[in-house]
Amino acid sequence: MSEITRSKEFRMAAIGIVVIVISGLMWVVPPAEVEVENSLHHLNFIPILLSAVLLSWGGAALTTLATAIAQSPYILISQRVSPENALDQVVELSIFGVAGVFAGFLSDRERRQKVELESASAELQRVYGELQANVDQLRRSERLYAAGQLAASLAHEIRNPLEGISGAASLLRRGKVSGENFRDCLDIIELESQRLNKLLTGFLEFARPRAPRFQPADIGLLIDSVRLLVAQSPLARSTPVAAVVPEGMSEVECDPEQLKQVLLNLVLNAVEASPPNSEVTIAADRVDGHVRISVTDKGAGVTPGDEDKIFEPFFTTREKGSGLGLAIASNIVRQHGGNLAAENNPAGGMTFRVELPVHQEVTQ
Repeated sequence: MSEITRSKEFRMAAIGIVVIVISGLMWVVPPAEVEVENSLHHLNFIPILLSAVLLSWGGAALTTLATAIAQSPYILISQRVSPENALDQVVELSIFGVAGVFAGFLSDRERRQKVELESASAELQRVYGELQANVDQLRRSERLYAAGQLAASLAHEIRNPLEGISGAASLLRRGKVSGENFRDCLDIIELESQRLNKLLTGFLEFARPRAPRFQPADIGLLIDSVRLLVAQSPLARSTPVAAVVPEGMSEVECDPEQLKQVLLNLVLNAVEASPPNSEVTIAADRVDGHVRISVTDKGAGVTPGDEDKIFEPFFTTREKGSGLGLAIASNIVRQHGGNLAAENNPAGGMTFRVELPVHQEVTQ
């Protein structure tokens, strides 16, 4: 026997006992005790209502019928003493029965709705589980695809310096190179080895970025230090760098070394992309709890549609670029809870914008 069946039988038995108890008490009370009799008769509503709520409208009807059968002899006896009181009992029992059946209908509808809701909830849980599994599988597929693309790009970038090293080593192995060519071969091996080391170092920085060490930093001082560093580069001799930082800029919670790395990369790229005798500008301002740092050049910009691609690893428009600098910068800014974006200027050139929260959220 199932748990539901046992529960239903227990409820029916309990309601039956209540009907018997009320009917038995009425037999104890003399018909002349009209007030006590009416009070007991009013208690008939309890088992009828319980049947409606716990069983169904049919249960309420059966309980009303059982009550009428159990108490009909007493009502007939009461009619001889007080016909009006007996009529009241019949009317009240009928009203109790109708009310119980109506309450049973409402209770049945509520139970059906509850079952439908539970069924719909279970179906939604099942669908959600399948959707979550599909999303997880899609994410794994995307990660595998991204890893494959990254490995293919890395292999492509490594191939060129390896071919140069292999070619130079092959010439040296033959032993038929002159002194000048010998030095050229050694230079090729050294330069391509440095290029390969730089490429792999950049890839590791991109693949395994160091977690930021947040501390308050003065944006104005940080921008000045970047500007002074760039000024030492031969590229900056014909392309000055100007800083526009309003007074009273508040400190920003960041990793100063990482943010300096980001800005240095952006400014050096801007200087390299700028024509001679032009100017690169670093500007900072504060907007809605965020600090925005813009690096603007007057170069040729990028092809429309490539603004987002420039942050992908190994995508570069420069002949000697590794394509990892902007990808690493984007990762660092993302770890700071910020955003790095780029756009072509209407008058020519590009603007890179670094937007960072002034205060870092504390994670527990």
